[in-house]
Amino acid sequence: MSDDHSVGETRSPAGRGPQARRLTIVLILTAVILIVEVAGGLLSGSLALLSDAGHMLTDLLALAVSLIACRLASLPADSRKTFGYYRLEILTALFNGALLVFVSAFLLFKAAQRFAQPQPIRIDMMTTVALVGLLTNIGSIVLLSGPHRNLNLRGARMHLIGDALSSLGVVLAGAGIALTGWQRLDSIVAGIIAIVIVVGAVRLVREAADVLLEATPAGVDPQTVSTAIAALPGVLDVHDLHIWSITTGLNALSGHVRVAGNDGAPADELLNRIKRLVRDRFGIVHTTIQLESPAYQELGDVH
Repeated sequence: MSDDHSVGETRSPAGRGPQARRLTIVLILTAVILIVEVAGGLLSGSLALLSDAGHMLTDLLALAVSLIACRLASLPADSRKTFGYYRLEILTALFNGALLVFVSAFLLFKAAQRFAQPQPIRIDMMTTVALVGLLTNIGSIVLLSGPHRNLNLRGARMHLIGDALSSLGVVLAGAGIALTGWQRLDSIVAGIIAIVIVVGAVRLVREAADVLLEATPAGVDPQTVSTAIAALPGVLDVHDLHIWSITTGLNALSGHVRVAGNDGAPADELLNRIKRLVRDRFGIVHTTIQLESPAYQELGDVH
């Protein structure tokens, strides 16, 4: 049997040091724009801008939680947390996704209110402040973008995308109101933004839940993996195969492989072939494989 813990750089699969630095910069930028939007909303009398600031306050708290999780996830494993603290990132992603659902519901409620009772606002100040917020959010999204698939950062980035869409909606609503005088444009755009946010939030919650439930990672078919292992010379059967994610970018596999013989050297050679196969073809770097001879008999479940 082999339990492969020597995965080198995969112990930090998503480069959490740079991620934490980017999150810190984004956190500071978000705090500054929050203050600007609150001041602009109060001075212009724009409820939409104040609502956008409230949305940004929620995101500021979510970013702070994401940063804490990112720092904790880089802590080394110990005797009690043998896989380390990677799952904190998934819990944070789940929290962020759920929070986005509630924020979206609030935005829809406020949009309905504003549609029923539109109020006059100072369009010039509203549009200028929203435009500044939009540009800052775009810069923050770029900072958190990249080839990584970290759910924690994706949750933080989705908050920023929601902010950017909200700011864009305020800009468009301000321009539309200035051209047509129709105040209800503000509430219509806000409703569209809320729907877009909730769709992405539900997807994020579902993916985080899959990791916590140890579902098979997307793009990996257990039957295909089992067939590929069984096709190796010397393998008679593959059973009790489990594939899951410890965190995003760090997939794991455990299984039982029945082999034709149990000599030491050939078994080690076969084990290396199996581990290279699942690593190179399926991207699974953490493997626990039990080799069994034809004479091996299962003891059955022990309760």
